[in-house]
Amino acid sequence: MTAAANSTPVGFVTDAELVASCLSGDREAFGRIVERYQGLLCSLAYSATGSLSESEDVAQEAFLDAWRQLGSLREPEKLRPWLCGILRHKVGRLRRSDRQEPVRQAEGLENAEELPSADEPAAEFAMGREEQAILWSVLERVPQIYREPLILYYREHRSIEHVAVALDLTEDAVKQRLARGRKLLQERVLSFVEGALSRSTPGCGFTLSVMSLLPALMPPAKAVGIGTATAVQGGLLAKSTGLAGILSSLSGVVSAALALRANLDQARTPAEKRAILRVTFQLFFGAMAVLVAAYLMRAAAFRWSEARVGLAWATQALVLMFVVGWPIVLLRRMRSLGALRAAERKRHPELFRDPRDQIGSTAGEFRSRWTLFGFPLVHLRYTWIEQGQPPVVAWIAGGDRAYGLLFAWGGLAVAPFSIGSVAVGLVAIGSLSVGVLSLGTVAIGGVAFGCLAAGHNAFAWLSALGWVEARGGGFSIARFEATGPFAWAEHANGSMAAASGVWSPTLIVAVVSVIALVPVVHYARAVRQRLGPRR
Repeated sequence: MTAAANSTPVGFVTDAELVASCLSGDREAFGRIVERYQGLLCSLAYSATGSLSESEDVAQEAFLDAWRQLGSLREPEKLRPWLCGILRHKVGRLRRSDRQEPVRQAEGLENAEELPSADEPAAEFAMGREEQAILWSVLERVPQIYREPLILYYREHRSIEHVAVALDLTEDAVKQRLARGRKLLQERVLSFVEGALSRSTPGCGFTLSVMSLLPALMPPAKAVGIGTATAVQGGLLAKSTGLAGILSSLSGVVSAALALRANLDQARTPAEKRAILRVTFQLFFGAMAVLVAAYLMRAAAFRWSEARVGLAWATQALVLMFVVGWPIVLLRRMRSLGALRAAERKRHPELFRDPRDQIGSTAGEFRSRWTLFGFPLVHLRYTWIEQGQPPVVAWIAGGDRAYGLLFAWGGLAVAPFSIGSVAVGLVAIGSLSVGVLSLGTVAIGGVAFGCLAAGHNAFAWLSALGWVEARGGGFSIARFEATGPFAWAEHANGSMAAASGVWSPTLIVAVVSVIALVPVVHYARAVRQRLGPRR
C-alpha cells in the first residue's frame, strides 16, 4: 500500500482497497479490516451465543479464516457480507457441536481473578460472568430478528444508520425492529423476574409449619400473569368470572334437577327409571368432570409456574374433546332411551294402556293451529323419546331435538335463539353452546361467555381462547389482547389490554341463567300435569 493510502483515514478507504492491500502482503490493512468490522462480528456472535468471551473467540476465528481465504473473495466490495457469512457458518458449527446453555461456565464475581492495578479502570466497566448470565437470560427470550438490531444499536453508540448498513436493511426497517425489540425486551424482563421470584417462594415445609400454628384459611389467589399485570383489574376480573361460573353452574344444577323430575314422571317401568337416572347422572357428572379437570389444571398452574404453558394447551385439548364428544354422547343416549321405550312397550304392554301414553297422544305434545309458511307457530313435545320419532320443527320448537325458525329448546336445539344441552344459533345457551353470542359450560362463538370459552372474543372463568381478545380468571390465550392470571397474547395484561377495560360477564350470566330456566320450569310443570302419576 502507498504512503498516501496509509495516511488516508480508515473511514474513507474502501473495502476493495483494503482487500487489495492485504493480497499484496500488507498485514496492517487487514488490521484495519478487523478494526472496521470487529464490532459487527462480535455483536452478531454474541447475539447467537450469549457469551461475551465466546463471541469474541468465534469472531477472532472468523477473522483468521477470512485472512486464509481472502484470495477466494471474488467481489472485494462485498467484504462485509462475506465476513458475516463466515461468522454465521462458524456459529452454526459451534451450535451443532455443543448443545449446552450459553454462559454455561458463568461464575460469581467473587470467584473472578484479580487484575493488575494498571487494568483497574477497565475492570470497573467489564461485565462479570454473573452479569453476563443475567443479561443473556433476558436477551435470549427475544427472537433473533429483533435481538441482532438491539445489540448492534447499543454497541454502535445508538446509530440507526450503522445498524442499517451492517444488516443490509433500510433505516425504517431498523426503527421498526428496534421498537418491537424494546417492547419484547420489556415483556421478557418482567416475565423473567416474575418467574425467578415465583421459583424462590418457600416450599411445602414452610407452609406445613405455619399451618400447624394457625387455623386453616383459604386466602384468595393473586394474579401472577405473564406481562405487565394490573393487580386490581386482575382481581376484579377473577372474582367476576368466578361468580359468573358459579351462577352458570347453579343454573345447570337446577335445570338438571327439573329435567330429572320431569323424565321420571314420564317413566312407566323400573327399567326406564333406572335408565333415566343413569343417563342424567352420566351427562351431568360428565360435564362436571370436564369443569373439575379444567379447574385442577388452573390450580396446578398457580402451583407450578414452569408447567403453565403445557397446562394451558392441555385445557384447550380438553375443550376440543368436549366440543366433539358431547353431541355424540347426547345423541347416543337419546337413541338408547328411544330403543328402551320401544322394548318396554313390547315387554310390558299393560303399563302403556293409558291413552296419554300412546304414541302421538294429544297429552304428549302441543301444536298450535296457526302456521306461517307451512310451519306451526308453536310445537312442543313433552313425551318420552320414541324410536324413529322425527325432530320438532316450528317457529317456536321444544323437544328432545328441536329446530326452531325463531326459538328452540331441548336436548339438541337449533334456532336463532336456542337453549339446550347442545345449543346452536345466533344466540345460544347450553352445556355446549355454539353461536354468534354463546353462553354455557363450554361456549364457542363470536362472543363467548362460559366456564370454558373459545371464539372471536372469549370471556371465561377457567379458560378463554380468543382470536382477538380473551379475558378470564384462568388461562387466557389470544392473538392480540389477553387478560388473566395466565395470559398469552401480543398484549398480555399490558397497557392496551388494560385500556380496553374489564369485561364483567356476571350480570349477563345472571340474566341469561334465569332466562334459561324458564323453558325448563315450563317443561317440568307441563310434564307433571300431562304425563305425571295419576292421583
